[in-house]
Amino acid sequence: MQDLLRILEKYWGYDRFRPLQAEAMRAVVEGRDSAVVLPTGGGKSLCFQAPAVQMPGLAVVVSPLISLMTDQVRALADCGVPAACINSTLSIDEKRRVADEIRAGRLKLLYLSPERLTTERTLDFLAQCQLSFFAIDEAHCISEWGHDFRPEYRTLRMLKEKFPGVGVHAYTATATPRVREDIVRELGLRNAEVLVGSIDRPNLIYRVQRRKNLLQQVCDVVDRHRDDSGIIYAIRRADVDELSASLRALGYNALPYHAGMSDDDRHRHQDAFINDRARIIVATVAFGMGIDKSDVRYVIHAGAPKSLENYQQESGRAGRDGLEAECWLLWSPADFQTWRKLQSDLPEHAFEIAMKVLAGMDTFSSGVRCRHNAIAQYFGQQLAGENCGACDVCLSELDLVDDAQVIAQKILSCVARLDGRFGGEYTTQVLTGSQDERIAQNGHQKLSTFGLLADHDQKSVRGWIDQLAGQGMLARVGEYRVLQLTDTGRQVLNGKLAPLLLKPAGRARKQSRAERSSWEGVDRELFDKLRAWRREIADERGLAPFMVCSDATLRELARYRPTSIDRLCEIHGIGQKKQSEYGEAVVELIKSHTREQGIAPTHPSAQPRHAQQATKIRAKK
Repeated sequence: MQDLLRILEKYWGYDRFRPLQAEAMRAVVEGRDSAVVLPTGGGKSLCFQAPAVQMPGLAVVVSPLISLMTDQVRALADCGVPAACINSTLSIDEKRRVADEIRAGRLKLLYLSPERLTTERTLDFLAQCQLSFFAIDEAHCISEWGHDFRPEYRTLRMLKEKFPGVGVHAYTATATPRVREDIVRELGLRNAEVLVGSIDRPNLIYRVQRRKNLLQQVCDVVDRHRDDSGIIYAIRRADVDELSASLRALGYNALPYHAGMSDDDRHRHQDAFINDRARIIVATVAFGMGIDKSDVRYVIHAGAPKSLENYQQESGRAGRDGLEAECWLLWSPADFQTWRKLQSDLPEHAFEIAMKVLAGMDTFSSGVRCRHNAIAQYFGQQLAGENCGACDVCLSELDLVDDAQVIAQKILSCVARLDGRFGGEYTTQVLTGSQDERIAQNGHQKLSTFGLLADHDQKSVRGWIDQLAGQGMLARVGEYRVLQLTDTGRQVLNGKLAPLLLKPAGRARKQSRAERSSWEGVDRELFDKLRAWRREIADERGLAPFMVCSDATLRELARYRPTSIDRLCEIHGIGQKKQSEYGEAVVELIKSHTREQGIAPTHPSAQPRHAQQATKIRAKK
């Protein structure tokens, strides 16, 4: 393990392991099969990359997307690690050169798609090589219960048969207990070490709002991040085109991305976003898995995704560098009806699974409790403490409704009198005393519950109905999602159970703990100068800026202002190669800045480079 630490420091500039990295790496070097679940930004890739450098032979990494392979290989090369990928974008001569490098023993990692790996020609070639292990990245693709099931991943089971003495290791950022079981079973892992890190990302600030004026809600977030990169997800291609066009018309640097565009346009737009030529990408779920950009400062969902797995994966593309990032969910009950229609052609078994995971997303969207805890519990974990300090609920951006019991009883009573035959919108109209023609036709203006909540606006009442459904007191049933009372709802009516109802607090937005700590002591002006320098270097070398140095590294440089090359090795994320290549320029920039400002440099000698604390969790029984 000391050798692995030296490798981490030499190539990546890290001087300690993150939670579960040591255990995951030990399983690899000891040749034991493993399944590792670590959150996005938790250092998952290093769990196989560092052992690959240490061990003799070639590590084969299975990756589902060409863009993901390419980014990983480029990032490894920038750290000084010999790696390559083989995919359809390479010419025959380029593929031959990679094969020659492998035969000569000069490569440590080879990235392949599952389709290419399992061809007879590739398997025969690998059988002649000294292999250290196989790493299956994005392993959730193996499971039907995963958010991105890919049948071709099921063929990887044959690796244990073809290469019986070679370890197989599965890695993913998103897996419920059922998905983890599927991964181990479908890969045929033997006596696997199953390591599950905390699903929680404390640097992410979750905020959930009903969708009202979408464009204004989106602009409110983007305006706080004018110089930052952000991703906006929409459900349908038409929504992507409309929202991206509206943003561009307002002067925002936004580009669309979806499967209806040509391959060339998608590649150009993705490349522009990765290289900071476009600050905003508006996309469907077609955009994401291959994106390894570490400095995304916000992710906005302009509609609820189809599962909480999808939401955790997509929102998790923010803040991969460990710094604070905002995750906004702007949803409407109509989103869930849209997903039911979009998935209605699935085979019966697959549709049943899709509806069960969609229900989990519905519950989260209308929830009234800590967002971090709600996500953790969905994945079978329990966070220590009830207040995360990083969501709209725990930051007191929402207030409890004082007379929640009475309001809930009025709503539930109305649902009962409507005989479980109407949905949320209609129920809201009855409760608020609407003069809608349908209500008169049905005679519902004569109900005792008609107008019981007329002193509240329809948006508030509609939101409370969703919150009661999210707490299991109402059920949405059938194709038309009509409301029906549950046993829990009857307990509320009988006064045996008290619900929680929330309303906007109307107070200024608070800073999360991550926001306060990550900027503490940072020289903002120096940070901006370092970002400009990074942009120039990235353009010269044809790299994405975050590949040169992460925002976390730049903030640490701007916090401690080291003025000697030797001191740079104490900065998080600067290994030997980056120290030798960029050190002189960085030190000169810092010296120039400190002279201009008449300030003395400080040094991080008392500050560990990677002082990330493990989040305390306990598994659900």
